[in-house]
Amino acid sequence: MAVFGSLSAVRAQLAHDPRFTAVFAYVAEALDAASAVRKRIGGVAIGTTERIELAGGAFALEQAYLSKPRAEVFLESHRKYIDVQAVVAGGEIQEVVDIARMTVDAPYNAERDLIKYLDFRDTSLLSARAGLVAVFFPVDGHISRAIDQPVLVRKVVVKVPA
Repeated sequence: MAVFGSLSAVRAQLAHDPRFTAVFAYVAEALDAASAVRKRIGGVAIGTTERIELAGGAFALEQAYLSKPRAEVFLESHRKYIDVQAVVAGGEIQEVVDIARMTVDAPYNAERDLIKYLDFRDTSLLSARAGLVAVFFPVDGHISRAIDQPVLVRKVVVKVPA
């Protein structure tokens, strides 16, 4: 099941897994206000995503977007990758639920590594704000949405081979 909290808390939970070593080093830079990585994320144009290759087959998607109301987003999961999501600026609500409890809406798309699910309201809510990190595994259906109204979110989603 998902892991959520400060970078140090999440890193401690997954320290035994070498797949996350380079990922957490990158996320630490993304969260450091003085780093070149953070400055690069700050320059990503709204509505775009920049891909950055990392070690071990992982890659980061540096994003800037306006958060959307829940009615405009969907629950999803992945098979090939674990999502490590870190909000750099702004905030959103992230919801998570075990995929065994949901109904598939669109079957697995291997090209996008994506399964879409029908709406499901019995989820756990995470208050994702600057500095917090969430790790979603293949068993975790997840969604990101606006808190109250759309705000600018700058975030990284690191894809870690499952």
